Amino acid sequence: MSVEPFPDPGSPRARFGAEMRRLREAAQLSQAAVASRLGCTQTQVSRLEAATRTPSRSDAERLDRLFGSGDSSYFASLRQRIVAGNGGPTWFRGWVEEVEPSAHVLRSWDPLLVPGLLQTEAYARAIFSLEPQITPEEVEERVEARMRRRRVLERENPPLVLVLIDAGVLRRQVGEAEVMRGQLEHLLAAAERPTVSIQIVDPGCLPGMAGAFMIAELPDGQPDTVHADSPVQGQITDDREFVLSIRKRYEAVRLWAYPEHVSRKMIEGVKREWI
Repeated sequence: MSVEPFPDPGSPRARFGAEMRRLREAAQLSQAAVASRLGCTQTQVSRLEAATRTPSRSDAERLDRLFGSGDSSYFASLRQRIVAGNGGPTWFRGWVEEVEPSAHVLRSWDPLLVPGLLQTEAYARAIFSLEPQITPEEVEERVEARMRRRRVLERENPPLVLVLIDAGVLRRQVGEAEVMRGQLEHLLAAAERPTVSIQIVDPGCLPGMAGAFMIAELPDGQPDTVHADSPVQGQITDDREFVLSIRKRYEAVRLWAYPEHVSRKMIEGVKREWI
């Protein structure tokens, strides 16, 4: 039998649960009474108070209305801190929190999907919702985390982002046709940024079949760092030989890429097919 790990008493999740219990007891409400107001079960309320369940956005907003002063956002703010530490596998957080935000050049290749940095909310949600055994709360956590990643493109001095995408990605349906149309429109808008380059790669590019990856060039003499994708657990490393191997593969893929202006026309053409 698996046992839930005891939550860190100083964590936002634990504070969320403790304050929820304190206010509920002060108001002389049972867990069942709070559950009816939140639109969930008593068991779910119990798990929130025990810090073994991630609160949803509606949980936090309804708790603020139930126990707050009308303009309170205490629980909503705590929830933001909770999901800021979630939203993806632990091994990937180092890339999102440390590598990607400090990079001055990001190179990426993806043979299967639009890269995470350029995904729309609807496209990302469609991907995450099909993950095995994922809960609705986890889907929303991952979507929010993915959308936060896009801030790196909007900072004062954004990195140069060089994106290679397999041509098949434009026609690989993720969600409804509307989702695909919106995603391709987003790619075209991103390509208008002076710091973003998007090139479509001919599907005959066999060197790219090994899988997706990203290369981050870091400032101040720091070594380049690579994130190589995997269905189970990706790899993040600055090992010189590994990085050199990935850089060579990136250049091999880039030889099969269409020029930017041709790539934009290809995206525009396929976008019209998604009706």
